Amino acid sequence: MESKTKETEVNKQVDECVIVPDIEKLLERDSYLKPHEGEIRRRYARFEKLKKQICQCEGGIDKFTSAYKSFGIHIGEDNSVSCKEWAPGARQLYLYGDFNGWEKKRNPYEKLDFGKWQLHLPANPDGTCPIKHGSKIKVVVETEDGSLLDRLSPWAAYVVQPPPNEGCAYQQVVWNPQHKYEFKHSRPKRPNSLRIYECHVGIATTEGKVGSYKEFRENVIPRIVKLGYNALQLMAIMEHAYYGSFGYQVTSFYAASSRFGTPEELKELVDVAHSHGLIVLLDVVHSHASKNVLDGLNRFDGTDSCFFHGGVRGQHALWDSRLFDYQNWEVLRFLLSNLRWYMEEYQFDGFRFDGVTSMLYHSRGIGQGFSGNYEEYFGLNTDTDAVCYLMMANNILHEFYPDVITIAEDVSGMPALCRPVSEGGGGFDYRLGMAIPDKWIQLLKEYKDEDWDIGNLVHTLTNRRWMEKTIAYAESHDQALVGDKTIAFWMMDKEMYTNMSVLSQSSPVIDRGMALHKMIRLITHALGGEGYLNFIGNEFGHPEWLDFPRVGNNESFHYARRQWNLVDNPLLKYHFLNDFDAAMNHLEEQYGWLQKDPAYVSTKHEGDKVISFDRAGLVFVFNFNSTKSYTDYRVAIPTAGKYRIVLDSDDKKFGGHGRLDHNTDFFSLEEPFGGHPNSLMVYAPCRTCFVLARID
Repeated sequence: MESKTKETEVNKQVDECVIVPDIEKLLERDSYLKPHEGEIRRRYARFEKLKKQICQCEGGIDKFTSAYKSFGIHIGEDNSVSCKEWAPGARQLYLYGDFNGWEKKRNPYEKLDFGKWQLHLPANPDGTCPIKHGSKIKVVVETEDGSLLDRLSPWAAYVVQPPPNEGCAYQQVVWNPQHKYEFKHSRPKRPNSLRIYECHVGIATTEGKVGSYKEFRENVIPRIVKLGYNALQLMAIMEHAYYGSFGYQVTSFYAASSRFGTPEELKELVDVAHSHGLIVLLDVVHSHASKNVLDGLNRFDGTDSCFFHGGVRGQHALWDSRLFDYQNWEVLRFLLSNLRWYMEEYQFDGFRFDGVTSMLYHSRGIGQGFSGNYEEYFGLNTDTDAVCYLMMANNILHEFYPDVITIAEDVSGMPALCRPVSEGGGGFDYRLGMAIPDKWIQLLKEYKDEDWDIGNLVHTLTNRRWMEKTIAYAESHDQALVGDKTIAFWMMDKEMYTNMSVLSQSSPVIDRGMALHKMIRLITHALGGEGYLNFIGNEFGHPEWLDFPRVGNNESFHYARRQWNLVDNPLLKYHFLNDFDAAMNHLEEQYGWLQKDPAYVSTKHEGDKVISFDRAGLVFVFNFNSTKSYTDYRVAIPTAGKYRIVLDSDDKKFGGHGRLDHNTDFFSLEEPFGGHPNSLMVYAPCRTCFVLARID
């Protein structure tokens, strides 16, 4: 016992003495991290040790993270077939399928060290491949008690839904087309300002069906480009047997969803996006996996563990899913190679990591509120194995792909999560500003307009860690799921069915909803972060909510589609919101506020319900008052000069009332206000926002 204590103490001293190259930058930026320097060094030591072990034992990081080249099922240039799997709990593995008449034990694997298995099938005597393109196969796992279990290879690149008479489990299909898609366009340069269009291929059609890669490529990408977004974030690409999971119950990690088309069609989608200058991010799910056994990773080798923690630790209580064992060598190989697979095979430009909060803490964040006390982030509740995995993933991605973008879905506010690994940070480029959409829904659901707490709203929009970039958004897919509504529908509800015509008499409900929709999006865009995200269709105020086909709704697609017909109809008001969204993005492209320092807020007046701030040389004015317009309202400006309106939510071309004169010149006055030496006087109509730019 005494020797064990001494060993622990020695390890602790070693961890605290480990060299973290740029940790001083981190501690200088945030002195509150100083008491936790030892823990930061310990985490970095774990990361550095793992990296060295991989290099020593696996022949380098590149080889270790390119395991998709050898694991799974591969057809060689000579048409022979090589198979390799990891199944430590199995007594024997077999491969069977169309190629051998579905005889389970005809083609056994050879057992290797460390739970690995391999199989080699030579080419046929006539030189053809023994396993044809498009044929079905399965891996058979023989357990210690002699049971034979059908499984899909965890490395399967293509799996499909079965015919109605063959059950419900997905089937693995060999994908080796004679003509593979060849990329024609290089990856676009990483943008300094990130404007993300979050989308789901399946719901991107007006028709009541599952949309396709081809339809998305032809019909949706042009819309995204016209709107001024420079990145698209694809959800639900990793194969998931249950469509209603929105892609978050992944069953086959290396297979692009066959619901939407073939792997080659996904490649063409990415390539076409690149041709338009769009970067493409994958919504990657490494936080958990589906509990499916027949077509998932669960119990692949017949045991409760394998890729996951055994027992309770391997179960997510709320998601009803399995949790990875991030300390396991082969799990690390599988997940890290998964990232490289999508970067190499499909030419994605980066990742939005789902469920990071669940990964970071042993509690999985369940029932846990994060107050900002640093003890919550550096105590025993933090899952160091997962932290180390995320550091490794980010380090590898940025090392091999310097322009890669990684985004963390983390609600906890883990300090340094979005700082470089060299500082002892998590290595992410951005985190999602998840408190912002919650604040908007809270205001709309629980408060009258006149009771909005302006100071608290500004605090929510600006409360982020210095020099850790945040993606701001007013609503994403989460806010639109069944049980909730889009922001537009929260404000306008049933009147969207009857009063959105430009020919009908104006409705107070629609007027309010249209005005606030524009204001909410612009203030979130300009004040909330260093990047901006919009969910498909919400740019034009898509009505209702999202609900995938399921037994409870009679397998209906009615709410699992995008009603493009609404925005394309010039006689409906939806196009006004759409046009404002585009103008907002194009203005950001011109002035680049997302890549500048956070805004300086000069006014947040509770009584007037007015907010004004400046960023990137622009002056933003928001009057959230529902009834009062203000003449000669003083606004602070960063630089003296002449200003003009460059964006106005009340412009008639955006469905407004046209109360502001865009030909007006606003001249600065040498009168200090709001912390600036100069100010000017403006007219601020109720429920209106506008942007001023210096023109001399």
